Amino acid sequence: MNWEQLLSLRRQGDKGKRLRVEQDDTRLGFEVDYDRIVFSAAFRSLQDKTQVIPLSKTDFVHTRLTHSLEVSVVGRSLGRLVGKKIIEKYPHLKEVHGFHMNDFGAIVAAASLAHDIGNPPFGHSGEKAIGEYFSIGNGQKYKDQVSDKEWQDLIDFEGNANGFSVLTASRPGIEGGLRISYATLGAFMKYPKESLPKKPTKNIADKKYGFFQTDKNFFQEVAADMGMIPNKSGDDIGYERHPLAYLVEAADDICYTIIDFEDGINLGLVSEDFALEYLIKLVKDSIDTSKYKTLTTKEDRISYLRALAIGSLINDAVSVFVANEEAILNGKFPYSLMDKSKYKVQMDDIIKISVNNIYQSREVIEKEIVGYQIIQTLLDKFITAYNNRFNETESNYDSLILKLLPEKHHLEKENVYERLLHICHFISMLTDGNALLFYKTITAVKN
Repeated sequence: MNWEQLLSLRRQGDKGKRLRVEQDDTRLGFEVDYDRIVFSAAFRSLQDKTQVIPLSKTDFVHTRLTHSLEVSVVGRSLGRLVGKKIIEKYPHLKEVHGFHMNDFGAIVAAASLAHDIGNPPFGHSGEKAIGEYFSIGNGQKYKDQVSDKEWQDLIDFEGNANGFSVLTASRPGIEGGLRISYATLGAFMKYPKESLPKKPTKNIADKKYGFFQTDKNFFQEVAADMGMIPNKSGDDIGYERHPLAYLVEAADDICYTIIDFEDGINLGLVSEDFALEYLIKLVKDSIDTSKYKTLTTKEDRISYLRALAIGSLINDAVSVFVANEEAILNGKFPYSLMDKSKYKVQMDDIIKISVNNIYQSREVIEKEIVGYQIIQTLLDKFITAYNNRFNETESNYDSLILKLLPEKHHLEKENVYERLLHICHFISMLTDGNALLFYKTITAVKN
């Protein structure tokens, strides 16, 4: 892979290349990506999708929106720092093509901002609830009506693939979705493969999948335009990662490791003593002990340590990327950046504490159970009504259910897979609160 291709400004529907030297620096294409994501309805919905504690009304707990904003800030720093090194190493990128280090930051910031845009309500349990509706729930009856890869899309519903669809899928009058630049889409695609074969290797790019069968053709167009390296044979589709996807992943890893831990401390699920023990290991080289001793509240002390920890991890991730840049360009780096971090042991320790004390806390478990019931009930009602309308067996009840479907989702889909995926997409775009309201309406729950 080469950086000139990887930094493609092309957008869906373009007939030719967009050249960096012809860009207006006051309205750079990669910054337009960021703006389009911010103003999208899908991004706004993240304000009512919780990062850790589903349906939590606690002020200081992060939502998917605040998490995404924080990841984009970390991503911008990672991108700029790496971009500075890349421009120094390949000066023709600036001298001939007009690229700047801030371009790298803009791409990674936009992709980071969108990294959770396809996630369903109720966190990762929402993905599992959708998948299990088909694998072990009432949706099992559709298995024989779809292909193996289509079925895998459904039983292993993936927020990353759904996010690619949110950013790129057309609907009447809206061609190409948000029309994001190919470079930003490449950085967004942490798992540039289809759902089958599942985890064919230990390569980090094969951990999950990144697009549904409905988006396969456009995905291949994007990958080919940027010169991404194919790594599957036969009819299977998969690629080595776009290099900047490693930075998006690192930004996410840094934020959820440190900031989920901070949430747990503020909620009282993790003691401050634990915080000191584990965070000090990350910041021992940068902490100003005299300043730290002046901080009188737990919140201020943890905030200070969190900021230093993120700074340490950013600098380390940049070092790992730069040291392995040639291997990454050649598709020979099958790890995440943080897998090779000098702080990996410390990060693993923090994640272990978070799993035990936060993700498996009673409040989280109780809310996830509620989320399962809500999502599977909504799927069953809307899928049944949607299919019955197509098959001309619609009941009055089905008609009433479909009146709850927002206007933009009133689309005709000709095959079973597309209809099932369409309803999954609708449910996935609901906020935690809206999903609960739909559930209460359908089940006649008044409170």
